[in-house]
This record gives sequence, C-alpha cells and structure tokens, in this order.
Amino acid sequence: MPNRLADEKSPYLLQHAGNPVNWFPWSSEAFDKARKEDKPVFLSVGYATCHWCHVMAHESFEDSEVAGLLNESFVNIKVDREERPDIDNTYMTVCQMLTGQGGWPLTVILTPDKRPFFAATYIPKETRFNRPGMKELIPRIHTAWTDERQKVLESAEKISQGFSRTLEMEPGDHPGPDLVRKTRYALDKRFDPENGGFGTHPKFPSPQNLLFLMQYSLSFDDSAALRMADLTLEKMRFGGIYDHIGYGFHRYSTDQLWLLPHFEKMLYDQALLMLAFTEGWKHTGNRLYRQTVYEMADFVQEQLTSDEGGFFSAEDADSEGEEGKFYIWDLDQVRSLLGLKEAALFTDVYNIEPDGNFKDESTGRKTGKNIPYLKKSPRELAEDRNMDEPSLLAKLDAVRKKLKKDREKRPRPLRDDKILTDWNGLMIAAFARAGAVFEDRQFTGTAERAWQFVSDNLVGHNGRLLHRYRRGESAIPAMADDYAFLIWGLIELTQATCDVGYLEHALDLNEQFMNLCWDENDGGVFFTGKEGEELLGRQKEIYDGAIPSSNSVTAMNLLRLGRLTGRSDMEKRAEKLFRAFISFLEETPGGSPHIMQALMFATKPSAEIVISGQAEDPVVQEMIRTLRHNMKMPFVLLLKNKENSLKLSELAPFTRDFPVETAPSVYVCHQFKCEAPVQSVSALKEMLG
Repeated sequence: MPNRLADEKSPYLLQHAGNPVNWFPWSSEAFDKARKEDKPVFLSVGYATCHWCHVMAHESFEDSEVAGLLNESFVNIKVDREERPDIDNTYMTVCQMLTGQGGWPLTVILTPDKRPFFAATYIPKETRFNRPGMKELIPRIHTAWTDERQKVLESAEKISQGFSRTLEMEPGDHPGPDLVRKTRYALDKRFDPENGGFGTHPKFPSPQNLLFLMQYSLSFDDSAALRMADLTLEKMRFGGIYDHIGYGFHRYSTDQLWLLPHFEKMLYDQALLMLAFTEGWKHTGNRLYRQTVYEMADFVQEQLTSDEGGFFSAEDADSEGEEGKFYIWDLDQVRSLLGLKEAALFTDVYNIEPDGNFKDESTGRKTGKNIPYLKKSPRELAEDRNMDEPSLLAKLDAVRKKLKKDREKRPRPLRDDKILTDWNGLMIAAFARAGAVFEDRQFTGTAERAWQFVSDNLVGHNGRLLHRYRRGESAIPAMADDYAFLIWGLIELTQATCDVGYLEHALDLNEQFMNLCWDENDGGVFFTGKEGEELLGRQKEIYDGAIPSSNSVTAMNLLRLGRLTGRSDMEKRAEKLFRAFISFLEETPGGSPHIMQALMFATKPSAEIVISGQAEDPVVQEMIRTLRHNMKMPFVLLLKNKENSLKLSELAPFTRDFPVETAPSVYVCHQFKCEAPVQSVSALKEMLG
C-alpha cells in the first residue's frame, strides 16, 4: 500500500515518505482504518534533526522485513513533535510514566481510540543488550492484541487513568520569596563549581536557570548567584558546544566539560542563549558576551532566516550519515589550509591535537579528530602572547574565515526549514532585547521583520493564530507556547521601540489566548485550546525543560502587561496562575526557574516608567539609555507623545493624566508609589542613584 507522507509539509515526515512502512500522518483516516481493521496503532514521534530518529529509521523503517511486520500488525502513524507538540506532550508523559524516562524517537502503541498500552523510545532492529528489538517485539504485541485483548484493554484503561491523575493539581496559597530562595539553592546543589552548568553529563545549557540567577543576584543582592551564571556562560562559550568557526550553539554537551556536543543546532537554543548572553553582558560587562551575541546573530541570520524574515527551526547533527562530521577537523586539514604561522596560532588557541582532542563515546579512544575549543579568555590568550586583545582577535578572525570558507565546501547538515510560531516568538524576544540593550537598530529591525512575517503568514482567515508555516502553507491551530512566546516577543518589541502598536498586538493576542486556553476554575493555561483535538486530556505545562513552559512565560507576560496597562485583572490572573501550581513548585524547587523569575518581578522591587516626549528627541533617547543602563530593578517603559496619546490612553488608561510636555519628562513609579517627574538626564541619574 502507498505511504501517505509524500504530500506532507514537515521535513521530518518527508524524510520517511520513501519508507516501505505504510505510514499515515496523524489523521482521522488512520484511526478509522485501525477501527475498521481491528488493529492497534504504531505511533512514532520524532523530528528532522534527531540523531537517534535517523538511526531507528535506517535500521528499521527502511528495512523491508521490519516494514512488513509493521504493516501486517499495525496502522502506522508518523508525527513531527515540533508540528504537533500537543500529541508529543501527551504520549511523552505516558512514556515517562511507564518507563521512567523519555526522549526521541518516541514509540507508543495505541488502541484505535488513542489509548496507549505500550511506550518506549529508541528500539533497535534486533534485541541488543537486553533492549527488545523490533523483530521480536512486534510479533509479541501482535499476539497480545489478538489472544489477550482483555488484558491489553485493561492495561490501556489503567494507563489512561494514571495519565488523568497527572492532570490533577490542587491550587494553594500564593507563593512567596521563600520559594524563590529554595529555587536558588536547589540550583546551587546541582551546580558544577569547576565547569559551570548543572549536573554532570549530559549537560544542557538551561539558559532559563542563568536568567533566573542573574535576576536573583539583583533582587536579593546575592553576588554568588551571579558568579554561578557568569561561570556557566564563560565555560559554555569556551567549550566545543559553541561552534567557534560558524557560530551558534549546539544542542547540549555529552560530557561534563562542554567539549563534545550533540551537534544539532536548534532555533530555540539560539534565542534563549542570546537572551542569556545579553543579560550576562549587562550584569558583568564581559566583552566576550557581547561578541557572542553578535556572533549568534550572524549565524541565525545566515543559516536560519528565510528571505521573508521568518526563522527556520534547526540544523541537523548529521551529515554524510555521520554525526558531527561537518564540524570536526584533523591537524593535517588545518595545516594544509593555513600557513605554518596561522596554523600554529589556531592549533594552540583552539587546542587542536595530532591524535584528536576528544574520545569516541563508545570506545573511549581518541579519534584523530578535533573540536575547536578554548581554555582561556581572549584577554588571557593575548597576554600570553604579549599582544593586545584586538590584534589577537583580528588574527583569529582572519583564520576563522579561511576555515569557514573551506568548511562550507563540505556537505552541510540538513536544515529543517519549517517556521514555528512559538520558536519565532522566542527569537523575536531575543533580537528585540539585544537591540534595546546594545542600542542596535539592526537587531530591533530583525525582530520587527520576523513579527511582520508571523503577522502576514501565521494568522488564519478567522483571525486565529496558527502554529506552522512551510513553503507557502500555514496550518495547525496555535497552542499555548505559540501564544505565550509570541506575546513575550511583542512585549520585548514594545520595550525596544516604545511603539504602542506592538503593545496593542500583544494585548489582542493575550485576549485570544485567555479565551482559548485559560482555566477559569483553577487558573493556569491549558496547552491546547478549548476547540483543540481531544486526546487523553488537556495538559498544563509548568516544568521548564529545554524551553520555559507556557505557564511560566504566561505568568511573566501577565505581570508585565498588567504593569504596562495598569490593568489589575491581569495581575490577579497571574496570582491565580501561581496558586494553580503551588504544589509542584514546592515539591520541585528548581524545576521552573522562569516562573520564579516572574515571582521575583511580582514580589520584589520593580518599576513602571512613563516618558513624555518625542521618540526622536536626543534628550528622550538619552533618558531611555540611562534607564536601560542604570536602573537596578526590572521595569516596564512607555513613551507618550502627541502622536500616540489617544491610542495609549485606550490601552493604558492610567496614562491619560500624564501631560504631553513640551520638554521631556520622566515619571517613575515603584512599590505602589510615584516619584515627582524629572526633566533632565542628570536629575534622572540622581533619582536612580
């Protein structure tokens, strides 16, 4: 029978369009067929840049023998987790319940009414090291379905009931500063004081931990919290997890030293790490962090940006069938490309060794290959060579460009060119924030252009937000991450540009979001809208994994929008959201650092600021610059002038009584009280001091 994936848009599904497995996309057609033929459903979930998904595909899904077993026993469904995170979240929770672990590829066997009775991650073709293989497992499941149906259905019912219990959270009291402190010390217990980061290995960047710690250092006057974030940023930037030749961060480090990465590059990692390095520069003044932000921006604009301004999803880890092949070097390659002098400099600075600088994960032997990485900062490297830092950096950049030019001749890893609303929202937030902090209009313009792309291409005819765009087609109703992350991006654009139009868009989207996803009974947002597909139940995400959860981001969004507009109903919603998850937050300190950052915003000093004046006025610009660089607490900023006063009065009624001054004035409110307005930069600096 024909494979049904050839007409899909997902690069991941298209990778499997030539398989002998009779794949269906997730569809009513597939489940109707399962009911009609009385077969269970084999659900396989992955994504285009997933290494172990490639391995399982090559071993099993491209194998005619395994495909024959699958086609005979099941109706087979392929799902791109990035297209359908609602499906992935639901059945990943089941996998974690049943096996104690998760990851991709995700393999779940379902009844025709979508209830799971078996779950696993990667399954080898044949049994290996006590891990059951496909050739043995499929007949076993087929026999159970045929001969022991009642046991299978009872198991499916118990699993469904267990899943339902994961949806139950008892609302409690509003959390206070003690819970924020518990989060800080939970991170401290897992912190690696030598290499930075949290835990041993594999080691993930976890930028939301770093953003939390940097804010904590200010809100609680805790220099040790800042040192944790600072060391982690520095060690990651030194390590092989950073691509020193083409820029951008790889997915995670397989070792404790940040040396050997899992080589895929995800858009959301670039966005969140750009935010973290931007804040790192703001808190420490470390020039390497500023340089890193600009390098990451170069990578995103060069490799992950469409001609129309939207951001692509990812680059694969594999090329030519081998993980990391695009990125690694041997010493002879380097010497043949560079002159002896340049080669000596590069190999010394980036620790290139004759027998390789990392060991194969499986054999433990050195491979002869090298991943460029640093052991020292540019300043220290320059001092070691009796050079000034700018001269050394110029020499290294000239060498880097030669190596990059040669590397571009290699077969490049696959680029997943679908454009996702949620990840674009994160990238918009990152570029807008960097634009504000570094006063870089190009960064801000990149964020604005991406928002325009989303506005033009990812809003349906009914005005509803959509989740995915690829090659002219937009599809899939937006989920909580799409709304929360895009609203975050619009808030950052509001702050970067002082254009109230972005605030209006954020408020409109937030109203749509609340209507679709807000839980009126207990608080918090469901991951899917009330009109979304019914699976095992509507989940609420609160754990901050690779990205912050939709509820964590929504809490911060509601607080910031509430402060920007003066609307107490948004602050009340945020408080109800905190109470909805109090049991999880108390039981899992450190599990949701982004919502703890929001709690700091709610409970520690913060400010609301209105500037009256024209945006192009140099004095107004200097006032904004002063606030961004001198304000020691979180704040929200509005600019009022003759052109926007009417619209601003509609969106933020509290601004109606602020006069449109002939001379610029700054109104600062904090801790529920307002200071007298100031009319000069010097007076503003004195107030902030």
